[in-house]
Amino acid sequence: MPIIRIETFINTDQAKVFDLARNIDLHQVSTAHTNERAIAGKTSGLIELNESVTWEAKHFGIVQRLSSKITEMKSPDYFVDEMVFGAFKSFRHEHIFETQGTGTLMTDVFNYVSPLGVLGKLANVLFLNKYITDLLVHRNKILKEHAEQ
Repeated sequence: MPIIRIETFINTDQAKVFDLARNIDLHQVSTAHTNERAIAGKTSGLIELNESVTWEAKHFGIVQRLSSKITEMKSPDYFVDEMVFGAFKSFRHEHIFETQGTGTLMTDVFNYVSPLGVLGKLANVLFLNKYITDLLVHRNKILKEHAEQ
């Protein structure tokens, strides 16, 4: 199971970063390059514990749908979203927030299992791990820009 870990320092308070990270509208802004949009469940505003969202986006030239649910949350320290339905066999995305000096260290821990057994494992090595990492880094860059305004 691949694990992607990304740390992003954001020069603003922890509660603000926590709220921006779970804001569906900002998520759509940060993934505009994939035409990602919320189409079912919670489709706007701040997602909360036990709420779900279904996303539609274009990845690898194919329109895909993915549903995830917030399974854990302790404001403003962390929340976890897990895939309910989608292209992965499974994923768990931990969002962790820690005050550091004048700002917040936001850590993403993304664990996923690709479908298709050996072919999925090969895809992880060849392109999928980098693709997911790049998506998360880009999303965090946009979140950071909005948070530090």
